[in-house]
Amino acid sequence: MQVEQFISGHWQQQYQYKSFSPTRINQEWLWMDPRLNTLLEQASRALAELNTLSLMVPDVDLFIRMHIAKEANTSSRIEGTQTQMDEAIMRKEQVAPEKRDDWQEVQNYIEAINTAVDQLQGVPLSIRLLKQTHSVLMQGVRGAHKMPGEFRASQNWIGGSNLNNAVFVPPHPHEVPDLMSDLERFWHNDDIRVPDLIRIALSHYQFETIHPFLDGNGRIGRLLITLYLVDKGLLHKPALYLSDFFERNRGAYYDALTVVRASNDLLHWLRFFLTAIVETATSSKDTFMAIMALRQDVEHQILALGGRAENAKKLLMLLYQRPLLNVNEAAEHLGVTHQSANALIKQLEQMKILVETTGYGRNRLYLFQRYFDLFVK
Repeated sequence: MQVEQFISGHWQQQYQYKSFSPTRINQEWLWMDPRLNTLLEQASRALAELNTLSLMVPDVDLFIRMHIAKEANTSSRIEGTQTQMDEAIMRKEQVAPEKRDDWQEVQNYIEAINTAVDQLQGVPLSIRLLKQTHSVLMQGVRGAHKMPGEFRASQNWIGGSNLNNAVFVPPHPHEVPDLMSDLERFWHNDDIRVPDLIRIALSHYQFETIHPFLDGNGRIGRLLITLYLVDKGLLHKPALYLSDFFERNRGAYYDALTVVRASNDLLHWLRFFLTAIVETATSSKDTFMAIMALRQDVEHQILALGGRAENAKKLLMLLYQRPLLNVNEAAEHLGVTHQSANALIKQLEQMKILVETTGYGRNRLYLFQRYFDLFVK
């Protein structure tokens, strides 16, 4: 298929509305646009540099947990949740009751990411894996009644209040199994010569166009990008997530997907997607570099604590995973008394490593501010 000659699909008359039936994508893809070649080279190089750096960072899995928390929060915010990044790393009892529904959606997404990445160690990317991930995403939250872990059996739509005034109506439910099977075959078809970054760009567009679940399609579709890169070995660690770029460029993101369906302009989407890879991989690489510099600086600072330096280092290892805690959590993690943990935290606060965030006299929370700021810039 020549990208410049791509026909995105056609509209099919249903009973009282029209649904969009997309063109299957499991085929060879060619293009004439030299700009796409240049962007593909830049994206491949940026991704390779990020992958190499992620393998060099000591204890990288600790820091990836914050990348995952940021992705879960940002991807959920695109879909309308109001949880802020500091709330996303709180425990449930620390979150205001009126915000706990949104908070739970973010926590489900964190669990869904971790579960899916773990499963990739033993099984390839598949429809079955996406369904299992969707089931985790939707458990016990708004939308839990919308067939978690199963493809939709009814018509959904995007935008508008009903099928008649919808912005976009995805394919009829009876088309979904065949379309998703075609997509799965495309991921693993070794008989066609298509670069992986082009495959996943096409796959994300196709997944969002099929909209196979009743709810959660945006989050699963964005997670699909990272899962594909890990599955194909382009990333050895799940260190790249595009939701932050998509959220900052939300209008352009939706427009780029829409213009394919409306005017068959697939090149515009592919260029947008590869630009997202370049910018996000570069940003993620810069974050890892900043983490290593911060870690070196802070570990040098805590040497001044003398006998408490060892416990301070242990506490930092916890804070790299979730940079917000209270004294009880610190005491439990270190296996020391509340009084000893409180004294250590006070010293770290004096050194400006920790910042008290609540202003309360009791139930105080302490934030590893400089580290946290690396993920909210």
